[in-house]
Amino acid sequence: MSTPPLSLGLFGGSFNPPHLAHLALAQLAREQLQLDELRWVPAGAPWQKPAGVLATAEDRLAMVRLLVGQEPGMTVDQRELDRPGPSYTIDTVRELQAEFPGLKPWLIIGQDQYARLDTWRDAAQLRVLVRFAVAARDGETPRPPASWAGLSHDMQVLPLPRIDLSATRIRECVAAGQPVSPLVGDAVARYIEQHRLYRVPPGH
Repeated sequence: MSTPPLSLGLFGGSFNPPHLAHLALAQLAREQLQLDELRWVPAGAPWQKPAGVLATAEDRLAMVRLLVGQEPGMTVDQRELDRPGPSYTIDTVRELQAEFPGLKPWLIIGQDQYARLDTWRDAAQLRVLVRFAVAARDGETPRPPASWAGLSHDMQVLPLPRIDLSATRIRECVAAGQPVSPLVGDAVARYIEQHRLYRVPPGH
């Protein structure tokens, strides 16, 4: 039976596209949490994301691999892309704990996600199966859902410096013909250009 990593971080998202703020958060989490491994987990069908311009699973996976590159201690886990139906974090956690009994991974999320965790599938079970690493903005204190008041769970703050960057902004830049290498790195920018992604403005 496989031995679980001593400390495993899970960093999920639609990554549509992945960008340098994602990479900065992953690097911060790896260092601050002293992770043995950080897994990027691109979502197959992000159930809480509004309909919009979503690149294919193949394209998003390729871009994440390009962004991660040779970063030490980072891997890409495509199980949610291979799994049919909506992507639920609890399913991924259960699968990993079946593979690595005793594993209690870190779930790396933003403070907005943290505040609405009670809307996630099987949130009560997720609360005890993982540890939360929450990226805080501008010195703010991340707050759990109001319904979790007084409920015990493991949480650590990741003090991420302000980075004014979002996937929506990047898609808008691509649609407007503006360069995005400073936002996503050269490799991802080349991929977006070569595969003609995000040419239609969001909302059209």
